[in-house]
Amino acid sequence: MTLGPMLAGPAQGVAPDSLRRALGDVFARPEYRWVQGRTLWQWLLELWYRVLDWLGTLQTAHPGGYRMLMVALMVLLAGLVAHIGWVVWRITRPTARPTERAVAAGGVRLEDARAHRERAEALAREGRYAEAIAHRFVALVLALEQRRAVVFHPSKTPAEYVNEARLDPSGRASLAALVGRLYRHVFGAVPCADPEYRDFAAAADLVLQHVAPA
Repeated sequence: MTLGPMLAGPAQGVAPDSLRRALGDVFARPEYRWVQGRTLWQWLLELWYRVLDWLGTLQTAHPGGYRMLMVALMVLLAGLVAHIGWVVWRITRPTARPTERAVAAGGVRLEDARAHRERAEALAREGRYAEAIAHRFVALVLALEQRRAVVFHPSKTPAEYVNEARLDPSGRASLAALVGRLYRHVFGAVPCADPEYRDFAAAADLVLQHVAPA
Protein backbone atom coordinates (compact mmCIF):
# COMPACT_ATOMS: atom_id res chain seq x y z
CA MET A 1 0.00 0.00 0.00
CA THR A 2 1.44 3.33 -1.05
CA LEU A 3 1.46 6.56 0.91
CA GLY A 4 -0.53 8.47 -1.72
CA PRO A 5 -3.93 6.97 -0.95
CA MET A 6 -3.27 7.17 2.77
CA LEU A 7 -2.53 10.90 2.59
CA ALA A 8 -5.20 11.69 0.06
CA GLY A 9 -7.90 9.81 1.83
CA PRO A 10 -8.33 11.93 4.98
CA ALA A 11 -7.86 15.20 3.07
CA GLN A 12 -10.96 14.52 1.02
CA GLY A 13 -13.10 15.33 4.03
CA VAL A 14 -11.53 18.81 4.62
CA ALA A 15 -13.27 21.81 3.09
CA PRO A 16 -11.03 23.95 0.81
CA ASP A 17 -12.02 27.17 2.65
CA SER A 18 -10.96 25.72 5.99
CA LEU A 19 -7.62 24.66 4.55
CA ARG A 20 -6.95 28.10 3.06
CA ARG A 21 -7.94 29.77 6.32
CA ALA A 22 -5.61 27.51 8.30
CA LEU A 23 -2.74 28.19 5.92
CA GLY A 24 -3.43 31.93 6.07
CA ASP A 25 -3.35 31.88 9.86
CA VAL A 26 -0.06 30.01 9.86
CA PHE A 27 1.73 32.26 7.38
CA ALA A 28 0.36 35.38 9.08
CA ARG A 29 2.51 34.69 12.13
CA PRO A 30 5.50 37.08 12.75
CA GLU A 31 8.10 34.39 12.11
CA TYR A 32 6.87 34.11 8.51
CA ARG A 33 7.10 37.85 7.81
CA TRP A 34 10.27 38.17 5.80
CA VAL A 35 9.84 41.84 4.79
CA GLN A 36 11.46 44.21 7.34
CA GLY A 37 9.52 47.26 8.53
CA ARG A 38 10.82 50.80 8.06
CA THR A 39 13.05 52.24 10.77
CA LEU A 40 12.63 55.75 12.12
CA TRP A 41 15.68 56.89 10.17
CA GLN A 42 14.24 55.50 6.94
CA TRP A 43 10.93 57.23 7.62
CA LEU A 44 12.65 60.56 8.26
CA LEU A 45 14.78 60.16 5.14
CA GLU A 46 11.71 59.44 3.06
CA LEU A 47 9.97 62.47 4.55
CA TRP A 48 12.99 64.64 3.71
CA TYR A 49 12.93 63.48 0.09
CA ARG A 50 9.23 64.26 -0.10
CA VAL A 51 9.86 67.78 1.20
CA LEU A 52 12.60 68.29 -1.39
CA ASP A 53 10.30 67.05 -4.13
CA TRP A 54 7.57 69.40 -2.94
CA LEU A 55 9.99 72.35 -2.91
CA GLY A 56 11.14 71.49 -6.40
CA THR A 57 7.56 71.36 -7.61
CA LEU A 58 6.78 74.65 -5.88
CA GLN A 59 9.81 76.34 -7.42
CA THR A 60 8.74 75.24 -10.88
CA ALA A 61 5.03 75.94 -10.57
CA HIS A 62 5.11 79.07 -8.34
CA PRO A 63 8.52 80.82 -8.40
CA GLY A 64 7.21 83.85 -6.49
CA GLY A 65 5.75 81.75 -3.71
CA TYR A 66 8.97 79.74 -3.53
CA ARG A 67 11.05 82.90 -3.04
CA MET A 68 8.69 84.18 -0.34
CA LEU A 69 8.92 80.85 1.45
CA MET A 70 12.73 80.92 1.33
CA VAL A 71 12.82 84.47 2.74
CA ALA A 72 10.45 83.49 5.55
CA LEU A 73 12.57 80.44 6.39
CA MET A 74 15.76 82.52 6.48
CA VAL A 75 14.13 85.07 8.79
CA LEU A 76 12.93 82.24 11.02
CA LEU A 77 16.42 80.72 11.09
CA ALA A 78 18.02 84.07 11.95
CA GLY A 79 15.54 84.57 14.78
CA LEU A 80 16.21 81.08 16.09
CA VAL A 81 19.98 81.62 16.06
CA ALA A 82 19.58 84.97 17.82
CA HIS A 83 17.36 83.39 20.47
CA ILE A 84 19.85 80.57 21.06
CA GLY A 85 22.66 83.11 21.40
CA TRP A 86 20.63 85.13 23.90
CA VAL A 87 19.87 82.02 25.97
CA VAL A 88 23.54 81.00 25.98
CA TRP A 89 24.53 84.52 27.04
CA ARG A 90 22.01 84.46 29.89
CA ILE A 91 23.31 81.08 31.05
CA THR A 92 27.01 81.86 30.87
CA ARG A 93 27.01 85.38 32.31
CA PRO A 94 27.48 85.78 36.09
CA THR A 95 24.20 84.91 37.77
CA ALA A 96 24.69 87.30 40.63
CA ARG A 97 26.51 90.59 40.67
CA PRO A 98 27.28 91.75 44.18
CA THR A 99 25.69 95.11 44.78
CA GLU A 100 27.90 95.79 47.71
CA ARG A 101 30.91 94.24 49.31
CA ALA A 102 31.47 93.22 52.86
CA VAL A 103 30.66 95.80 55.48
CA ALA A 104 33.44 97.02 57.70
CA ALA A 105 33.13 97.94 61.34
CA GLY A 106 30.93 100.95 61.92
CA GLY A 107 28.78 100.20 58.87
CA VAL A 108 31.27 101.59 56.31
CA ARG A 109 30.91 99.84 52.96
CA LEU A 110 34.20 98.51 51.65
CA GLU A 111 33.64 99.69 48.09
CA ASP A 112 33.35 103.32 49.21
CA ALA A 113 36.87 104.79 49.20
CA ARG A 114 35.66 108.23 50.22
CA ALA A 115 33.84 106.80 53.24
CA HIS A 116 37.08 105.18 54.40
CA ARG A 117 38.95 108.45 54.01
CA GLU A 118 36.33 110.23 56.08
CA ARG A 119 36.42 107.45 58.67
CA ALA A 120 40.21 107.73 58.84
CA GLU A 121 40.01 111.48 59.42
CA ALA A 122 37.41 111.01 62.16
CA LEU A 123 39.60 108.43 63.91
CA ALA A 124 42.63 110.69 63.62
CA ARG A 125 40.73 113.52 65.31
CA GLU A 126 39.98 111.12 68.15
CA GLY A 127 43.65 110.24 68.45
CA ARG A 128 43.17 106.67 67.17
CA TYR A 129 45.92 106.94 64.60
CA ALA A 130 46.65 103.25 64.07
CA GLU A 131 43.02 102.61 63.14
CA ALA A 132 43.05 105.74 60.99
CA ILE A 133 46.05 104.41 59.04
CA ALA A 134 44.26 101.10 58.46
CA HIS A 135 41.20 102.85 57.00
CA ARG A 136 43.42 105.14 54.95
CA PHE A 137 45.13 102.12 53.41
CA VAL A 138 41.78 100.51 52.53
CA ALA A 139 40.73 103.79 50.92
CA LEU A 140 43.91 103.70 48.82
CA VAL A 141 43.30 100.13 47.67
CA LEU A 142 39.70 100.90 46.71
CA ALA A 143 40.83 104.00 44.83
CA LEU A 144 43.35 101.86 42.94
CA GLU A 145 40.60 99.39 42.12
CA GLN A 146 38.51 102.20 40.66
CA ARG A 147 41.45 102.84 38.33
CA ARG A 148 41.64 99.08 37.54
CA ALA A 149 45.08 98.87 39.10
CA VAL A 150 44.17 96.16 41.64
CA VAL A 151 41.27 93.84 42.43
CA PHE A 152 40.07 94.30 45.99
CA HIS A 153 39.11 91.34 48.16
CA PRO A 154 38.78 91.31 51.97
CA SER A 155 40.75 88.06 52.23
CA LYS A 156 43.89 89.52 50.62
CA THR A 157 46.80 90.70 52.71
CA PRO A 158 48.22 94.22 52.19
CA ALA A 159 51.44 92.74 50.79
CA GLU A 160 49.52 90.94 48.03
CA TYR A 161 48.41 94.27 46.59
CA VAL A 162 52.05 95.30 46.19
CA ASN A 163 52.70 92.33 43.92
CA GLU A 164 49.60 92.70 41.78
CA ALA A 165 49.21 96.49 41.60
CA ARG A 166 49.50 97.95 38.09
CA LEU A 167 51.92 100.72 39.07
CA ASP A 168 55.17 102.06 37.69
CA PRO A 169 58.34 101.15 39.66
CA SER A 170 58.21 104.31 41.76
CA GLY A 171 54.57 103.76 42.66
CA ARG A 172 55.17 100.12 43.55
CA ALA A 173 58.03 101.10 45.85
CA SER A 174 55.85 103.72 47.53
CA LEU A 175 53.05 101.20 48.04
CA ALA A 176 55.50 98.71 49.54
CA ALA A 177 56.73 101.40 51.95
CA LEU A 178 53.13 102.15 52.99
CA VAL A 179 52.51 98.46 53.64
CA GLY A 180 55.62 98.41 55.84
CA ARG A 181 54.32 101.35 57.87
CA LEU A 182 50.89 99.73 58.11
CA TYR A 183 52.36 96.52 59.51
CA ARG A 184 54.57 98.44 61.91
CA HIS A 185 51.83 100.60 63.44
CA VAL A 186 48.76 98.35 63.16
CA PHE A 187 50.21 94.88 63.70
CA GLY A 188 53.49 95.76 65.40
CA ALA A 189 51.85 98.19 67.86
CA VAL A 190 54.50 100.84 67.20
CA PRO A 191 53.13 104.15 68.54
CA CYS A 192 51.70 106.47 65.89
CA ALA A 193 50.90 110.17 66.23
CA ASP A 194 49.36 112.81 64.01
CA PRO A 195 52.56 113.55 62.00
CA GLU A 196 52.96 109.87 61.11
CA TYR A 197 49.31 109.63 60.04
CA ARG A 198 49.51 112.81 57.91
CA ASP A 199 52.67 111.58 56.23
CA PHE A 200 51.03 108.22 55.52
CA ALA A 201 47.96 109.91 54.00
CA ALA A 202 50.08 112.18 51.79
CA ALA A 203 52.15 109.24 50.56
CA ALA A 204 48.95 107.30 49.79
CA ASP A 205 47.69 110.17 47.62
CA LEU A 206 50.96 110.18 45.69
CA VAL A 207 50.65 106.46 44.88
CA LEU A 208 47.54 107.18 42.82
CA GLN A 209 49.64 109.30 40.48
CA HIS A 210 51.77 106.29 39.50
CA VAL A 211 49.10 104.00 38.02
CA ALA A 212 50.58 102.48 34.88
CA PRO A 213 48.56 102.63 31.65
CA ALA A 214 46.60 99.50 30.77
